Amino acid sequence: MEKDDFDFRDENNNNDRESGAYQASSSGTGTYSEGPAGTGAFADGYAGSGNHSGIYGQYAADAAGTAAGAAIKKPNQKRGAGRKIIAVILIVLLSAGAGFGGGLAALYFGQDLIGSPASNQITITPSDKINTAEAIAAKVIPSVVGISTSTEVTYQSFFGTQKGVQNGVGTGIIVDEKGYILTNSHVVSDGNAKEIIVQLTDGREVTGTVLWNDKSIDLAIVKIEAMNLTAAELGNSDDVKIGSYAAAIGNPLGLAFDRSVTQGVISGLNRTITVSDGQLQLTMDGLIQTDASINSGNSGGPLLNSQGQVIGINSAKAQTGEGLGFAIPINTAKPIVDEIKTKGEFKRSYIGIKGGNVSEYLDAYPEANLGTKTGVYIAQIYTDSPAVAAGMKEGDIIVGLEDKKIETMTQLISTLFQYRPGDTVKLSVIRNTRPMTFSVKLTSMDEETGRPELPQSPQ
Repeated sequence: MEKDDFDFRDENNNNDRESGAYQASSSGTGTYSEGPAGTGAFADGYAGSGNHSGIYGQYAADAAGTAAGAAIKKPNQKRGAGRKIIAVILIVLLSAGAGFGGGLAALYFGQDLIGSPASNQITITPSDKINTAEAIAAKVIPSVVGISTSTEVTYQSFFGTQKGVQNGVGTGIIVDEKGYILTNSHVVSDGNAKEIIVQLTDGREVTGTVLWNDKSIDLAIVKIEAMNLTAAELGNSDDVKIGSYAAAIGNPLGLAFDRSVTQGVISGLNRTITVSDGQLQLTMDGLIQTDASINSGNSGGPLLNSQGQVIGINSAKAQTGEGLGFAIPINTAKPIVDEIKTKGEFKRSYIGIKGGNVSEYLDAYPEANLGTKTGVYIAQIYTDSPAVAAGMKEGDIIVGLEDKKIETMTQLISTLFQYRPGDTVKLSVIRNTRPMTFSVKLTSMDEETGRPELPQSPQ
């Protein structure tokens, strides 16, 4: 890769660079045993909590400072003051059979699923003389589903290129009575699952279809056709405070322990982690940290407040430390859920650029004076894109979108999800060390012209 090509998440990067301290919160089991690793507990001392037996071996994670997965190797350097970044490498949570993590097979003993659906008209207040977790369970469990997947995978063995099927188990939450289910993208193998079976609380098993998924924010929407569904109540993750009550519901270690309830508190907000799937790395910003127990199989399940409202979608946990779980704020998913419910699809808003983190640029060119140490460096602008129409140029650095500070590419991506194609937004930009402002009218990907086919979608 040339230094001027800032595609920092190269799909073809197959280096085995993971070494660290985090594990998946999803589960899966393989249907074959060929392959270099992934047949037992994680190698190098990792607990077998990813619950993926199969061919590709482990997802492992690097602690902060190893920078093991960056496309441009980073020397140790201090971050800018004012924001404390916890950069820890997590095992990517491919629950639905991407086939990379070694670990325990998720056992399914065939026990009955939890009773019949309950009414969603339960109101919980802190003054109720009832155990909070008990009330939350009664309210939310009818909306929690198990998601079992089968994914075709290709791998190399002694006999050459082989094909197989990888099975996985995760969790989802019903967000609309018409059958819309919110989960993680990795639970459905980033949209590549061949078969999806959704297990409801009344014992029904229904075929599911992926309507939408986005690996960059690890979210997906699955649709089922079924009657008498109970939708969960969505809360406001912007109101979440450190120390607030939190509960998690999911299927740890697979459906053998389906719809387990754990509780704790909100331990931290706006956390940044880096996940790796053994091929590429992805930084996720703005996450909620909780000490409510999150285990393999919990991926895609709800993180809840004391009123039983969904405030996050559980995604990852630390391997080497106890009580370190992370969830995607529900406000990230709300505009996606709303649009899919009303239009049946979701189209991302795009500026029409390709770029990377300024911090990584400075690692490659430490003597460069960009006028900022954070932001998104624009390496390429696509023909006839909104960025061109606004007058932006390659080499510009995006440092803000409306009133939100932009420090990384993933922050830019997640912020753009809050806007729709046709909206006009104000971008704060640094050009030749001087601040500038541009008004950009967003468009959707299929409306852009002159955009080359690339493994990484433009923003």
